[in-house]
Amino acid sequence: MEEGHGVKLCPYGSHRVLEPLGALPQNAWRVDNTPHALANEILVDVEALAIDSASFRQMCEACGGDPAAIAETILRTVRERGKQHNPVTGSGGMLVGCVAEIGAQLRKDDGLRVGDRIATLVSLSLTPLFIERILAVECAAERVRIQGQAVLFESGLYARLPERLPLEVALAVLDVAGAPAQTWRICRAGDRVLVLGAGGKSGMLCAARAREAVGMQGSVFGVERAASESTELLLREGYLDALIEADARDALAVARAFAEIAGAPADVVINCVNTAGTELAAILPCRERGTVYFFNMATSFAAAALGAEGVGKDVDLLIGNGYAVGHAQTALETVLERPALLAYFQRRFAAAQPV
Repeated sequence: MEEGHGVKLCPYGSHRVLEPLGALPQNAWRVDNTPHALANEILVDVEALAIDSASFRQMCEACGGDPAAIAETILRTVRERGKQHNPVTGSGGMLVGCVAEIGAQLRKDDGLRVGDRIATLVSLSLTPLFIERILAVECAAERVRIQGQAVLFESGLYARLPERLPLEVALAVLDVAGAPAQTWRICRAGDRVLVLGAGGKSGMLCAARAREAVGMQGSVFGVERAASESTELLLREGYLDALIEADARDALAVARAFAEIAGAPADVVINCVNTAGTELAAILPCRERGTVYFFNMATSFAAAALGAEGVGKDVDLLIGNGYAVGHAQTALETVLERPALLAYFQRRFAAAQPV
């Protein structure tokens, strides 16, 4: 740690933790969100928050879909905690904004400058955030426009926003950047892959990357409660071989439907659903010694571990780390290199209007 204005500075931001002392910012209950940059921090003027899908769904359900009530929930959370760390789901999201200050002790090899527009690649659940006011809650895009400031720690990851993509599209893609990168790592040529929540933005990117990884010798299946424009695109473009229409909270129904359509267990199951209670729907269809990857932030990892034990499944359970080396580039390339996927994301996110 180094000294800065009488404060011992930590690269991970522990100097901002108010409660409990000794915690790191992510698992802290409350952090100092004073909007100025200490010597090893970056201050960002925030334009928009991309709320984690599980968190936004929880708030939307609790507020009856009322944008004003969602806005007040976010303001209350930030007032109490100093960050957008949903106390129910434990998740946050990410943000986009312009660099306002760079700490005197902070040197960035990539030439970051004041005025650069960046997207943070660390969770809002650890990011000190000060909101002056909420301008709009865009329910369809799970996005919130604000005036405010945020602090990025020395260890914090970020990406400059590419000029080739509209701001809103880049924000949507980078919010789930870890998912396609990890999918590319764990899928192998010839694998059978099952993607739960295939119609959401993380599920779509995972399906596209899985298809590339397994090749035409492998197969990729999706699960959604009902067909939609997104799943029709995945089928039309060949990213999915078939769609299973089922509720992922019904593990037996998913397992039976997958066995019937695939004829054999999955080598890899990827859970991108934004609701709780889907752990066994990911575990049951997987083969012995297969891999189950949970990118669902509503996952109970105790339920996953105990559930696998309870049904006698010897599978590798992977936590959906939001970071992987090169994940931002991988996620953006996944969209930029696939015209149909890019066009969908432009329609779905760039055109979103306040609700």
